[in-house]
Amino acid sequence: MTFIGLLVAADSAAAQSSTDARNFPVNGNAPQVCAVQAPRLAAGAQINFRGLSGNTLQIDRLVDPSTLATNAASADIQFDAVCNFPHQIRLESQNNGLWQTIERGVTPPDGFAYAIPYRATVSWGDVTGALDADARVRRIVEQRFNVDQATAGVILIRVVIEAGSSNTNNNAPLVAGFYGDTLRLFVEPR
Repeated sequence: MTFIGLLVAADSAAAQSSTDARNFPVNGNAPQVCAVQAPRLAAGAQINFRGLSGNTLQIDRLVDPSTLATNAASADIQFDAVCNFPHQIRLESQNNGLWQTIERGVTPPDGFAYAIPYRATVSWGDVTGALDADARVRRIVEQRFNVDQATAGVILIRVVIEAGSSNTNNNAPLVAGFYGDTLRLFVEPR
């Protein structure tokens, strides 16, 4: 009887030591995506701007009341963003400056200005660049900046209008009217 018990124990040990393994791959894909949140003003970083209303940045006092020349203005706009692949930033001005929005085709009197240049700088990760909307000719202008790696954080755009700037002469009075431009930010594949 002892002999039979030994055989059963030997068979049990042999069954427990045999192993059967199967491999199976686990795969996934992270698509190339850039996500940019709604704009917000940087705290305390605005001069002569009322603030953001939705996506619109409103200048408080466009002209100096005694000279009618352009007042200085600046604002820092921030966007929380993430892009998980090398990409590019593109800044685009629809009008190449602040131009009258209603009075198209009307020739202003000599000595008066009818458009306002500005500068928009962008900082994102390791990249810094600028778009100069010089207001010489009404047209679309853009600047592109390559970002060589995935980046997350805050895109900062600073818009600056110099005191007295115009499309004619420094300190020229502005013709009455509404002035505007659309500045667009693109985060996109290269």
